[in-house]
Amino acid sequence: MKFVVENIALIAIALVSGGLLVWPLLRARAGGPSLGTLAATQLMNSRDVQIVDVRAAAEFGAGSLPNAKNLPLPEVAQRAAELRKDRPVIVVCEFGRRASLAAVKLRSAGISEVYILAGGLNAWRAAGLPLAR
Repeated sequence: MKFVVENIALIAIALVSGGLLVWPLLRARAGGPSLGTLAATQLMNSRDVQIVDVRAAAEFGAGSLPNAKNLPLPEVAQRAAELRKDRPVIVVCEFGRRASLAAVKLRSAGISEVYILAGGLNAWRAAGLPLAR
């Protein structure tokens, strides 16, 4: 007990720093399943997938995945009805953070099969995959 009392500050720092390390992992899981670029292209080739790019219109105009539909993140909840609920959705943004938030909104709108492109458009580019402009 004496050890705990004497080292309470160090124990508190260790707990807080551990929590800060785990937080991004927990937050990413809240968005749902993610797909790497290989798994995403396999899904696109095998099923009739809807690709939703949640970046702003100007970002989308600079290039996105082929056949992607632009639904900027602030509009996702209002425009979710534009998507078919019986087809899988891959959500894309620049790095994957906004896509995670959008995936939660799409699931709330009744779309059950929603995936996040892991690493976002940045990972897509790094893999040398084609962009549509």
